[in-house]
Amino acid sequence: MKKIILSALTVVLMTGCANEFNAVYKSADYLYKYEYAKQCYTSGKYTQATTLLSEIITMLKGTDHAEESLYLYAMSLYKGGDYELASDAFKRCYVSYPKGLYTENAYFYAAESLYESSPEPRLDQSPTMAAIKGYQDLLDIYPRTSFREAAHQRMLELQDKLVTKEFYNARLYYNLGTYFGNCLSGGSNYEACIITAQNALNDYPYMNRREDFALLIMKSKFHLAENSVEAKRYERYQNAEDECYGFINEYPDSKNRDLAEKYISVCKKYTVSN
Repeated sequence: MKKIILSALTVVLMTGCANEFNAVYKSADYLYKYEYAKQCYTSGKYTQATTLLSEIITMLKGTDHAEESLYLYAMSLYKGGDYELASDAFKRCYVSYPKGLYTENAYFYAAESLYESSPEPRLDQSPTMAAIKGYQDLLDIYPRTSFREAAHQRMLELQDKLVTKEFYNARLYYNLGTYFGNCLSGGSNYEACIITAQNALNDYPYMNRREDFALLIMKSKFHLAENSVEAKRYERYQNAEDECYGFINEYPDSKNRDLAEKYISVCKKYTVSN
């Protein structure tokens, strides 16, 4: 019986809240709407806050509430999980009010919104790169910002994601090996793997996957030599041998050292005899 009474009370309260919101939404008093929207935001009712604020932002433009209302709208979107719209709204904040009260926060949360939108490494990383730029813009404009440590940490996380993306790309080329169906403009998958991995090593010199990329380069150079036409075989085996020695010098304790030494033995059979 008590459960039935509680359920009935819950329905009544929810209906009452909905009726109250509808009454506010239909009101022509935009200042009243704004105050109610702020209450919704404070109460965690972000969808209701967003709905009301989206209606009155234009009306509040030019008033003392203009900047705050736009920032509150952006924060309501962010806390409601609509990160794409939130990022755009935060950008409107710092563009419209470049020296405003909420400008520094808007820069940070615009980047945070993009950070939250950043997809897993196998997908397009445009939001990830945009987020990194957003954090860098914040640090350039506000070098002493209170968000400095958080921004640096986010940038490192996002850079790791870009590195992982490049590793997946390089590894895919390696795994495709001698398949030529995707090499319509010439070259080979092993060459594509080498270029992708070398570019990643140059672009992200302090990454923690350097050995993984170096291993792909070494293996690709060896298999490239192994599958070369006779005219290119000597040069490519020599190149592969040099790469193997370089790998051993840089990673003397690598679990793949035996593989490098095995490759060197094969390469020497060709380079010494020629």
